[in-house]
Amino acid sequence: MPGSRTGQSQSGDDSATEPILTVEELSVRIAGLHILQGVSFTVAPTGVTVLLGRNGVGKTTTLRAVVGLTPRNGEVGGAVRMGAEDLLTRPTHRLVRGGLGYVPEDRCVFAGLTVAENLRLAERRGSTPAYDRVYALFPELDRRSRQRAGSLSGGQQQMLAIGRVLINDNRLLLVDEPTKGLAPKVVTEVAEVLQRVAESVPVLLVEQNLAVVRRLARDAVVLDAGRVAWTGDAKRLLSEAALTKSLLGVGSAEVQH
Repeated sequence: MPGSRTGQSQSGDDSATEPILTVEELSVRIAGLHILQGVSFTVAPTGVTVLLGRNGVGKTTTLRAVVGLTPRNGEVGGAVRMGAEDLLTRPTHRLVRGGLGYVPEDRCVFAGLTVAENLRLAERRGSTPAYDRVYALFPELDRRSRQRAGSLSGGQQQMLAIGRVLINDNRLLLVDEPTKGLAPKVVTEVAEVLQRVAESVPVLLVEQNLAVVRRLARDAVVLDAGRVAWTGDAKRLLSEAALTKSLLGVGSAEVQH
């Protein structure tokens, strides 16, 4: 790939550490459509790695394949490892128990249950739930613990979706479009939380808001038509207008705001 840099950007003190996630030649077919066509990248053991690309290039499919949620009529090939563990051979519930946290694009809260009940359902057996952590990050959830999730605003539902993952300790978080459709104030709040979370657990993030990407991400992987088109330093990508335009189809004003 001309102009690309394979692997993650590295600073002197973390160059010897192994990736937390390795994706090799990941291929996904769904209903006969070849969605992912040999996607390969790594996720650093610290910070935020962002998965970018135009709509429909396979970003959400990549996250769903990693966590074992491709449709039953889908075919998955290649290799995905978290550390030394092979993820593609394990069911989703075992991956979650093993420390893989997933926040889906559509939030998937249980609308008829209260906030507290949603959080309780997310507790992992045999571990101590971190309610103090969740409520410290999202005080609104504490105040609305008895409110049904379906009556929350979109931003509050997103807080709950992230809170359900953070109720447990994780080795890696997959977060899909966390600021999609949110008001600017809530976007800022969600970005602040993810920034704090990434200080202790690595995050693989799908995000279209490039101002949020600029704030959070260290490394970037760009998909195009089901393939990796570019990997490298996220801030370098966003600072080069011609590169951003060619890979993402956006101008410099959209990157800044």
